[in-house]
Amino acid sequence: MPRVPTRVRLDLQGLRALAVLGVVASHTTGWPTGGFAGVDVFFVISGFLVTGILLRDLSTTGTVDLREFFARRVRRLLPAALLVLSAVVAVGFTVFHQARAEQTLIDALSAVGLASNWRFGLEGRDYFSSTEVSPLQHFWSLSIEEQFSLAWPLLLLAAVALLPVPMRRGAAGRATAGLLAVALVAGSAVAAVQLTADDPTGAYFSTLARVGELGVGAVLAAAAPILGRMPVLLGGLCGWAGLAGVVASFALIEPTSPFPAPWAALPVASAALVIAGGVAGDPRHSHLFPLTNPLSVAVGTLSYSLYLWHLPVIVFAEVLLPSGPAWTPIVLLVTAVLTIATYLGVEQPLHRSPWLSRRPTPAEPDADPLPTAAVAAPPPVAAAPPPRLAATGSRPAGWVPGQRYYPGARPRNAEALVTAPDPLPTVALPPEPPAGSPPPPERALDGHLDASNARPGAWTAWRERFAARMGLAAAVLTIGAGATALAVFVAYGAPVLQLPGTTSVAAPDPAEVVDALPTLQAQLAAAVSADSWPELHPGLDEAIRASSSDNRAHDCFTPDTAPDPVRCTFGDPAASRHVYLVGDSSAMSYAPTLAALAEQSGGAWRATTIGMYGCRFTDVSIESSDPAVAAACDSRKEQVRAMIAAEPADLVIVSNAFTLGRSVAGESLDAARLAAATFAEVGGWAPAGRTVFLSPPPHGADLDRCYSPVTGPSACLAAVDDVWTQMETATEAEAAATGNTAISALPFTCWESVCPAFAGDTPVRYDETHLTPAFAERLAPILQQELQSRGLY
Repeated sequence: MPRVPTRVRLDLQGLRALAVLGVVASHTTGWPTGGFAGVDVFFVISGFLVTGILLRDLSTTGTVDLREFFARRVRRLLPAALLVLSAVVAVGFTVFHQARAEQTLIDALSAVGLASNWRFGLEGRDYFSSTEVSPLQHFWSLSIEEQFSLAWPLLLLAAVALLPVPMRRGAAGRATAGLLAVALVAGSAVAAVQLTADDPTGAYFSTLARVGELGVGAVLAAAAPILGRMPVLLGGLCGWAGLAGVVASFALIEPTSPFPAPWAALPVASAALVIAGGVAGDPRHSHLFPLTNPLSVAVGTLSYSLYLWHLPVIVFAEVLLPSGPAWTPIVLLVTAVLTIATYLGVEQPLHRSPWLSRRPTPAEPDADPLPTAAVAAPPPVAAAPPPRLAATGSRPAGWVPGQRYYPGARPRNAEALVTAPDPLPTVALPPEPPAGSPPPPERALDGHLDASNARPGAWTAWRERFAARMGLAAAVLTIGAGATALAVFVAYGAPVLQLPGTTSVAAPDPAEVVDALPTLQAQLAAAVSADSWPELHPGLDEAIRASSSDNRAHDCFTPDTAPDPVRCTFGDPAASRHVYLVGDSSAMSYAPTLAALAEQSGGAWRATTIGMYGCRFTDVSIESSDPAVAAACDSRKEQVRAMIAAEPADLVIVSNAFTLGRSVAGESLDAARLAAATFAEVGGWAPAGRTVFLSPPPHGADLDRCYSPVTGPSACLAAVDDVWTQMETATEAEAAATGNTAISALPFTCWESVCPAFAGDTPVRYDETHLTPAFAERLAPILQQELQSRGLY
């Protein structure tokens, strides 16, 4: 029996499967480290397929029907994307704290506006952003692809506008598209190199740095006729080499690798080899079995829905489920259920519906980010229609051996293109009208008509075809929800949800409180054992949203604002004693403490709080990921040094982050080295023995992950980490060796080495590290007692 030809590229389906599985595995487990490069593989495939469709239209009509092209994109991408966006926003306002839910809504709106990559590129440079990974962050790649899909057809039409129509339909039109794509690749490569060096975060999300990857696919589509003459053996070798290159890129690339330049070149070139090698030969490419086996093809078919759902499921699971061995299997189960249900019930039905289509369009492969793939077709060659065979017995007219019959389908032969898998029923094409004759009335070929042109049965046929699949989608969703609930119950027991408006934190008995520290410690102890959230002032939603903006010393610690001694000094300006608080953002967190202490001193003290977030006050320059901080840190320390020389200090309090680091020269700095470097920088800024090392609080839980209206405060408990303990020990040793003082934050931020998110009715931190201004003000009497007990106040 002769094999039926197909234009569906099974190797590209498998390549999509490999790419999406790399992305999902990387995001779920952190392995392979370079799995995120699967997005670059998607870019190349999309550029190839989008350009292939445009060139096919150009070769047929000499132009591109933009309305039909964009309608096809909308049908293919928008329904599933809107479903995911709507679901994520709705769940976000249920599960997330208010500030994060509002951020998620903005993320969804930027995704609808195809601007996700620009939003996340800018957000990544905000030092004080406490926002965890957005459940919609993966939409950045879809935004770039659709920006390309909007601009590329217009650029292509502009490039061929001066060519006569016959030339557009021939090799000249294809060559013009190829040259334009080459120019796009070259320009984008230059931008990628420059942006990666100057602004790595911005480069990762940049359209300019990434569009060249889609351009590589466009070059391949333009060169399809040439690639089609490649010997089959050479094409097979290219496919295997490309497959090996994609796998190698997943294994070799690290999150810290310079990206996209130069490391994106490896997955891009590898994907290009697979695409180029498969243009010639049987599209089934059975020799490339890792990609063309039925399982890989099935995952490739589901890959768009899988890509859309995987990150929201991961992010919400991080909030709702404790870590443990069952976490990953449950995440994969939920992702699979939502993927299959969306594909069957939304993605394919609406993609194949008559919605938005105004003219007959043959069922064709998708030129979209993730699902079915196809070869970019060369210009059509006129051929005599195959002979129609008389019906014999029950065989219909037009039947040929080895061919499956579909009512209304044309007979196929070795040169005819056949439809992508699972097309809608088709009808025969009418003969071409004579040149100059008026266009024929719109007719349906695959049911793609809008309501004004559709034949009466178009929507009826569509409903009959997809009703069963939508029912199956509902069944998958129902059974999957039950299986997920059972898995959660077996792994974690019955879920305990937070009931709004309840509290189990009892106010300490005033009779048992003798001073501020015992009162606060009693509240911390109660918070550690609390099983529901109390009414906090300010609320955690408000504290997280405000971040550091409510700190009145905020502008005294920013790199882009020159320090003003007057605005950064609190208390009576005529006070005889002067205390300075210096350091990075840890010191800024204590600025409300020092301001309150000075203002409550009865005119005895004035406090100047000054430094720079991200800039540790040490005698060695420490690496910073913020270019503004790296450029201004040393000069800020010099400014503070000069300020204290002009207005001598009676007391200097320094607070730096308790994290390890590296110097700008590449030296690894351990706890002892950092403690010594801190004293070496500030030890001479005050009279002997009057320098205080005030430790930052131990890291708390990540509020973006743990704080939710449907979870209790126990989810936000954190143990004191080992690095903090090492830094505290080294600081105390350095203070003792130099005759100075170290004050630990542990007694007033944690209880028995467990650190809660609140104390009494006050939130402790607005992120993992920084104190809320309200809590910092509560520390004023405690710090005063600590200083008085040491004879420093």
